[in-house]
Amino acid sequence: MACTTLAFESPDPFSEVRHVAHQQLDQWLDQLQPLFDQEKPPTLLEISQHFTRTRTTLLGGVLQSINEALYRHFLEQQQCACPQCGKRLNKKRVDAKRYNTLQGPGTMERPYFYCRDCKTGFHPLDEALELTRAFHQYDIEEKVLKLATEMPYERAAELVSDLTGVPVSNHHGHNTLNQVARIADLETVVPDREEIARRIEQAKTTPEDKPVLVVALDGAHAPTRPRGKRRGKRGPGKWREVKGVRLYLAPKEGRVVQIASWHQIQDAQIMQEDIKKIAARIPQDQVRIALLGDGAAWVWKTLVACFPDGRQVLDYYHCSEHVHKVAQTRYGNSPRAIEWIEATLARLSENQVESVIWGLQRFQAQGVVQEEVKQLITYLRNQQERLDYTAVKAAGLPIGSGGIESANKFISHVRLKRSGAWWLVENGNGMLRLRCAMVNGTFDRIFAKYRKKSCPYLGTNA
Repeated sequence: MACTTLAFESPDPFSEVRHVAHQQLDQWLDQLQPLFDQEKPPTLLEISQHFTRTRTTLLGGVLQSINEALYRHFLEQQQCACPQCGKRLNKKRVDAKRYNTLQGPGTMERPYFYCRDCKTGFHPLDEALELTRAFHQYDIEEKVLKLATEMPYERAAELVSDLTGVPVSNHHGHNTLNQVARIADLETVVPDREEIARRIEQAKTTPEDKPVLVVALDGAHAPTRPRGKRRGKRGPGKWREVKGVRLYLAPKEGRVVQIASWHQIQDAQIMQEDIKKIAARIPQDQVRIALLGDGAAWVWKTLVACFPDGRQVLDYYHCSEHVHKVAQTRYGNSPRAIEWIEATLARLSENQVESVIWGLQRFQAQGVVQEEVKQLITYLRNQQERLDYTAVKAAGLPIGSGGIESANKFISHVRLKRSGAWWLVENGNGMLRLRCAMVNGTFDRIFAKYRKKSCPYLGTNA
């Protein structure tokens, strides 16, 4: 936009700020007088609490004086060019803008310009300062947003108010999160190709090393409800699957290296399309890929379609659960059950799947036991090519999907599966995208995108 050149009337605007700051400090010090009038001197905690309650009076006033000194040209300008057609415009009026920051509140009296040809009104100072239309400015929104992705909106607002002394409502956090979530798409939430390549390069022990990239896919569940209906167990809400994928570098020593997480309430086909976009950002010639999943058909169909050269590995713990279930129904809680479980898992580790199936077929079982045995046989036949755990471990690949299980818990369950919470699908997905961004290290990029899109410099019709 035009009119962004600064022109100071005062030869030394910093001296003006210093003078105002001294005045604000004197006013703030006057508020300390009650502490000295008490019969019993206040404790350190009480003094600190007083500072928290009153510091915005001091800092807010100093902040406003800095704004006025740095942007006096915008406050006093009489003419400005229309940013769309270039027509020279005269000031139409002066509007007051009340705002609030983490340092305290303030008010700016700034000129308003209107172009009749373009039917566009604007305040040049809003662009220069990046003022939002809302009362609370970006620094407050960012803090509220980060807390609201971790805990209920009401609690997030309480913490911001307690820790900063700036009162914030839970509705503000809810509205801000939904606005930011709408622009948090996969392209922004998932690190770009350059960042992913950098993380892989840092994980290498030698230039020729190819770290193990684990791609794990699984489903969780979240409580959802239709729009316009009351939530709750007695209402029309239902549980829907949250499909989640996590890509990380398996550790040789130390912690895993996060590459990307993406979780959404959506069907398998859309999830596959999303993972293909993520796969396109992976320098697959620089890594050895391990595909980890349970026995679900949609999981393997998606993983193979997106990473055709990856080695498929059935999650050991899911396989173990099926074996334990057969042992429980046949032998109960007995030493024989433990012996059979250990022997069966040992054979599976050596890829002796046909031997295990042959043993299961020899079971003399009926009823529930027979049904469980049949299900395990079918399960093992379907997963046979993914069961050679000895060879998998020898290749340095993991056999457990703990990485995606922990991602399901941290990204989805911790925030979505709270007591009394029933989510609109779009709101739940928005929350998931932002929580993925926090894990992926892309939150700042999303918030910068939100700032760029939400700044109201143009388009305010009179």
